[in-house]
Amino acid sequence: MRPVHCAALLSAVLALPVLAKLPPASDEAKAAAAETAAKAAWADKVGAYKLCVSQDRVADGYRKSGKAAAPAAVPTAAPASGAAPAAIAACTDPGPYVSTVTPAASKPLEAAGAHSPAGTAHSPPSTNATSAQIQPKK
Repeated sequence: MRPVHCAALLSAVLALPVLAKLPPASDEAKAAAAETAAKAAWADKVGAYKLCVSQDRVADGYRKSGKAAAPAAVPTAAPASGAAPAAIAACTDPGPYVSTVTPAASKPLEAAGAHSPAGTAHSPPSTNATSAQIQPKK
C-alpha cells in the first residue's frame, strides 16, 4: 500500500468512535439546559438595557453640551409613507432573574445529619469578653 492510502485508512479508523451515537439526555439534563438558556437570554436583556441606558446618558450629555445645535447636523430620512417618524422606545428594565425550575427540597446528606451543612450563623463565633466576665466568681 502507498503511504497516502495508509494515512486515509488510519484516519477513517480513528474517526469511527466519533460517529458513535450518544445516549439520550436525561430529564434533569434537559431541565438544566433549558434553565441555562433562560438565564443566558435574561443576561442578554440586561446587557441590552445597560447599553440603552448608557447610550441615553451619552446622548443627553451631547445635547447639553450644545454641539447638537450645530448647523451641520445630518438630516434624517423622512418615512416613505409620509407619516410622522416613530417615537424611540424607552429603555425597559428586565428586572431580576426568576428561575423557572422549582428548587428541590433541602435534605440532609445523611439520614443522621452528621455531615449536613451548618446553618447560617446569627452571631460571631467568639466575643471580646474575658473568661472572668463570662463566668464570674461565686
